[in-house]
Amino acid sequence: MDGVILTPLNQIFHPKGNIFHGMKKSDVGFEGFGEAYFSTINQGDTKGWKKHTKMTLNLVVPVGEIEFVVYDENTKEFFSVNLSHNNYQRLTVKPNLWMAFRGAGEYNMLLNLASMEHNPSEAVNIELSDINYEW
Repeated sequence: MDGVILTPLNQIFHPKGNIFHGMKKSDVGFEGFGEAYFSTINQGDTKGWKKHTKMTLNLVVPVGEIEFVVYDENTKEFFSVNLSHNNYQRLTVKPNLWMAFRGAGEYNMLLNLASMEHNPSEAVNIELSDINYEW
């Protein structure tokens, strides 16, 4: 889907603790740095739909498993991916695409490396039922 990038990430395993790469400024999808935040989602719960008009999202799931769905209202196309420790990748979502996500694991946490600081007037939220997607 145009505006979506899925990037495999390195995991370095060590007996005293592992390293999970997130993002470098030289990576494809890096559009600048505004803020980084963690968010949790309960198993079976769904958050969304949200569309950012300026912000690029860079989403990594270091804990649990989260199903992400991106919707392009212009092409009527969906993109979905489950990210987890076993499928450790970064999902980059450019502005003007709708996104929702659902917790698939027992405890789930994502990291968003956002291109700009949070600005509530820059995003649009709608109800899950407003976009027809079969979870």
